[in-house]
Amino acid sequence: MSRVTDLLGSRYPVIQGAMGVICNPELVGAVSEAGGFGLLATAFTKAPEILRNQVIATKKLTDKPFGANLFVMNPQVHKFAEILAEEGIKIVTISGGSPKELIPVLRDVGMKIILVVPTVDVAKSAESAGADAIVAEGAESGGVQGLKVASTMVLVPMVVDAVKIPVIAAGGIGDSRGYRAAFELGAEGVQVGTRFIATKECIAHANYKKNILESRETGTGLVDMGRFRIRALRTPLVERMLKGEEGAERAFTGETIEASWLKGDLDAGILPSGEVAGLISEIPSVKDVIKEMVSA
Repeated sequence: MSRVTDLLGSRYPVIQGAMGVICNPELVGAVSEAGGFGLLATAFTKAPEILRNQVIATKKLTDKPFGANLFVMNPQVHKFAEILAEEGIKIVTISGGSPKELIPVLRDVGMKIILVVPTVDVAKSAESAGADAIVAEGAESGGVQGLKVASTMVLVPMVVDAVKIPVIAAGGIGDSRGYRAAFELGAEGVQVGTRFIATKECIAHANYKKNILESRETGTGLVDMGRFRIRALRTPLVERMLKGEEGAERAFTGETIEASWLKGDLDAGILPSGEVAGLISEIPSVKDVIKEMVSA
């Protein structure tokens, strides 16, 4: 047991990162059943009752602990917090903005809080605000990133040195080698995203998974969205965006995400992915991913 497994109630200190609409109950349940800690995602959830139904569906698939990510930029985030409390969810991660208004609300209902941070200063602020643990997310990670980032190799040990609460490493972790490295850096757990997209249980379209399998170490790029950036696979659409030939505004909406992530239309929207995609060459089960990872 470790401080992270004690906090999560899971067998292994492996959190499945929140990845929007592809974090369906089947994926979340499979991760928790395999000894990890699954997370439902709320970034693009349109209504509180949708989240409630996802929680109920996940409970039918596993009796193991799971949680949810609260994405601060979603205007319904406070409603989502209420639903999670009503459904007995005990642990949430918070990302996508300042958690100051959320933390007291979550504390009042007895939830444990894990904050996703990109810098040492934000980690210190999170600890002072009452976070129970930190996810130190390096620049290698896929999806939404701030404008100030550091690599996992640098960020994790600096955060470990700066705070007393447990630190969970994220960004660039996809197998037992990355898992071992995270612990050598001082982390007490890992959060994994991209590796779980390329699994049998994930509902991401085959075109999404195929692009991950074909990716190389330079196969992702950072798409500028103004207030933030998104690390995504270098599809032809993303290449045009990186060259300034096409605006990025349309590429990250609920409609384009459904078309590209779930229906495989690669010209509709971008496919978020971490640099670890370059290490992925097969589509195993979630159970096999976690088994290999913790075999170190």
